[in-house]
Formats: sequence, C-alpha cells, structure tokens
Amino acid sequence: MAATRIPAMQAAVQIMKDEGVDIAFGCPGAAILPLYKAMEVVGGIDHLTVRHEEGATHMADGWARTNGRVGVAIATSGPGATNFITGLYTAQADSIPMVCITGQAVSPKLHQEAFQAVDIVEIAKPVTKWAVQVKEAAQIPWIFREAFRIAREGRPGPVLIDIPLDKGRQEIWYDAEIDAPLPVKTVAPHAPRVEAALDLLLAARRPLILAGGGVILSEASDVLRELVEYLRVPFQVTLMGKGCIEDDHQLNLGTTGVQTSQRYANASFLESDFVLAVGARFGDRHTGADIDIYKGDRTFVHVDIEPGQLGRVIEPDLGIVSDARLFLEALLAAAKRRRATADVASWIERCQELKRTLVRREDFDTTPIKAPRVYKEINEIFDEDTYFVTAIGLYQIWGGQHQKAHKPRHYQVCGQAGPLGWEIPAAIGVKKALQSQGRNDEVVGIVGDYGFQYMVEELAVAAQYNVPYVLIMLNNEYLGLIRQASIGYDMNYQVDIHYDEYGSDNVKIMEAYGCSGRRVWDPADIRSTVEWARKEAASTSRPVLVEIMIEREANTPHGPNIDAVKEFEPEA
Repeated sequence: MAATRIPAMQAAVQIMKDEGVDIAFGCPGAAILPLYKAMEVVGGIDHLTVRHEEGATHMADGWARTNGRVGVAIATSGPGATNFITGLYTAQADSIPMVCITGQAVSPKLHQEAFQAVDIVEIAKPVTKWAVQVKEAAQIPWIFREAFRIAREGRPGPVLIDIPLDKGRQEIWYDAEIDAPLPVKTVAPHAPRVEAALDLLLAARRPLILAGGGVILSEASDVLRELVEYLRVPFQVTLMGKGCIEDDHQLNLGTTGVQTSQRYANASFLESDFVLAVGARFGDRHTGADIDIYKGDRTFVHVDIEPGQLGRVIEPDLGIVSDARLFLEALLAAAKRRRATADVASWIERCQELKRTLVRREDFDTTPIKAPRVYKEINEIFDEDTYFVTAIGLYQIWGGQHQKAHKPRHYQVCGQAGPLGWEIPAAIGVKKALQSQGRNDEVVGIVGDYGFQYMVEELAVAAQYNVPYVLIMLNNEYLGLIRQASIGYDMNYQVDIHYDEYGSDNVKIMEAYGCSGRRVWDPADIRSTVEWARKEAASTSRPVLVEIMIEREANTPHGPNIDAVKEFEPEA
C-alpha cells in the first residue's frame, strides 16, 4: 500500500493504538484539539476527561502499573502542560512507562511570550526520560515511535511530547502498513558475573535475596520464586517489590527499613552476611540514614538495568548490569547446571523463628480505633486477587508494616515521589486497565483524610464513567470531630457534626460527587461496613467510601536506622 496524505495527528493516533494504547486520560483545550479530533476520526482509543491534568497522569500511571503497558495522558498548553509535572515526577521516580502529550502555541509565537506558551520541554526534562517538541509535522511518526521505545526500554519511565498547534494541524505522508514499533533492546547479564554472583551466594552462611520493584517491572516474579525455592534461600522485598511473591511464603522475610518495615525483617537483615539485590535502588527509607549500619560487614551484589544505579548509594562487592528477569533466569540456570543449593538450613530456621516471634500487634479492640486493627480487617476481608492502591503518609507506613500482598502488580504504591491524593485517580486507571481486559477484580484505594481532599475532584470522573472501587480512609481527626460534635453519632454512622478547623464531612463530600459512604467509630463495625461498601460499589458502579475514625495522636514504629526502630505499641 502506498503512503497517503493524512492529518499528522491521525498518524499519531494509529501509532498509539499499534503500541497497545486502548485508553487515554486527559483534559481538552484549544492547542491539543487536533489530536482529539483525530481520536474521534480514527477511533479505538477510549478517553476519560479528567477534572485536573495531574489526575490524568496518575490515572495513566495506575493503568500502566496494572498491565505493564505504556500509559497515555493528554493536556493542552500552558498551565495544562505544567500540571503534568507532578505526575511525570511520580512516574519517573517509580519507573512507570508513560507518554504524556501536550498541546502548544503555534510555532511562530513561541519566542514572543504568547498566551499559554510555556517551554514545557525544558520544564519537564528533569522529570522525564525524554522531553521533545515537534519541530516539523513529518517528524511525528518517528517521535511517537521513539517515545514508546524510550518509555519501555531499560529502566522504564515517562516521556513528554509537545506539539505546536500549527504542526498538529498539518497533513503528512504516512503508510501504516510499513510502520512498526521500534525494537526495544534487552540487557542480558555478563555470564562470568552471573557465575561470580552464584559463588558469593553459595559461600555465604546467612544469605538474603532482596527483590525490588525491578523484579515486578520485568515480570520476573515466577523466576524469583523458582530460584529461592530451588536454592532454599530466604528473600526480602522493598516497598516497590511488595507482592512479587506472597508475604506468607515461608522464605519471605518481609521488608527492611526505617518506616515501611517489619521487626523480623530488620532483625534478619542485621544478622545476614550476604545480600543479592535485584532491581532495587537502596532508597533512604529502606537503608536508613547511616549507610555504614546498613552495609555492615555484609557482602553486596547489586543487579540493576540502569548502570548509574550501581554504586549510587552503596558500593557493591559485585555490580551487574542486567534486566532483572534475564539475570534471575541466568542465575537459576547456573545453579541447576552445577546442581547447587545453599547449605543454610539453620539460617532458614532462624529466619522463620524471627518471623514467628517478632511481629506487631493488630488485634486492638479499643476506641478510638488503632490503625493496625484496620489492616488486620483488610487482610482478612479481601482475597489475593484484590488490587490495592495507596499513596503517602502515615497510612502508607502502616500499610507497609501490616498489609499483606499476594501477587505482583496487586499492591500499588507511589514509593518515592509521594504525591498527596495519588490513589484516587490512580485507582481509576487500575480499574480501567482491568475492565479493558474483561476482568472484574476488586480495586481498593487506601487514603488519608487530607490526601482524600487533595484530589477529591477526580471522584466525579469515576462517577461519570462508572468506575467502581472501594475507598478506605484512615481519618485521624477523631478527637477534633468529637470536640466539634453538636449532637454526636449513632450506630448507623449518621453523623451530625459542625466542622471548623478540624476538617470536612468526607461522607457528604462523596455524596456531592454522586458517590456514597459511611463512617466507622467502633472497630467491631469495620468489617460489616467494608462489606456494605463492596456491595454498594458493585451495584452503583461508583466509588464508595468507608471512613474509619482512628486515634488522632498515634506513633508508627520508626527510627533513623534499621537497628534503632522504636516500637510504640506493646508487642503481640
């Protein structure tokens, strides 16, 4: 088929479809209307109109985390484009593949400080893998193909494409039959280094494998499971690696750290003499402030697809540049070829003793409700197929300490950037990704009272497009609400409260957006209210809130270093 002359934006839409995009999240505006027109003409890409451009990036983020494909967000020029920056930073920090497309003023006006003409490319460069402006319409097919390649290749991340209005309006020659995705290079490990890593592991008396988010991104969870079970080596996960293998696996020793950690994880890490870190970047909430305490006398092997990660925080005894899956496959093959397993039965027994005894209490029956009790109920109510979405704050710390995760991509958390309210739009992206696959898995967002209000407007998007999920809020304004109560509360969660500086009536906010919610004061009522919310979300196809009033003043276990985490609650 010979090339035909078509609007440049139609070529862009066809390329997006070919790259696996079936939905985009965005907010139309004059400068980006040619792309929206092309989406209407070409068809095949659904669209959710958001209430704020940052919400679009977080929806695309959640969509990409769920299915591993490249998410797409769209905004107009000026403030529409600059509102993307937080979402770009979040995706870059957590290695999420995303292409964000912005409209721009016409090319001849860019140097004249025209209306809503901002140099978004320069603004976005620090928080993207690639930020580019279309200079000629004929470049659009290559730029879009290159954007998807870069977003996927190596350490995944976000790309920004800025399209001046005059370029988006032009026609170009394009032949879809001879166009195709650009090849994505894989990074295989150097074989002698794989053998050296295996030598070090087998020589260790108390080895640990540390699985980071890279294990999930490279779809390597199944290989990791086979490896640890074959070698009989205990393993831990980072916050971003949570769920790569179920928490209850006998060799899973949880998460070491100064916040989102378990007591038995820190204890076993401190007793280890060897750490094989795969797809982990040694974030400061994992290592603690004093790197010397974290490193100790342990031997470290660090495997990462990004060469710049090696030695950035810890100088490893052996560094290996590789895709996580390819490395784990090579290590497993080497172990089988040698018929080698780790002779560390006593170490495994010690680790299992720590996991059995160094646990935190969750069975609190007091009022105000203690946060660990909330996670105890969550772990018992929802099954292993549920997708959880959570963001930043005390509830992220409690979740990292108490919540169980069973499968890769089912525990989604903004680990490094920590934007408030991320889970409200991200949960929409997660649910849309599941719906596009014909799946009806439950999605549960866990949010704090302030983060909820930060991006609450995106609930209107979920209501408009029939996107159901359960939103569990941990609200630590308990004393403030009691203090301001004019009548009090009854056991049907119907609250008549006057609010001032202590916050808002979040249940009424849900109702204002066409959703529903209930408030819980007694720990005995958590389960029945969550069960009500699950049924209500399914029947209404809208988000439903369970607002749980927890104690206002509470401390999470935390400390400056992994050997100095202070426990504020009595032991289990």
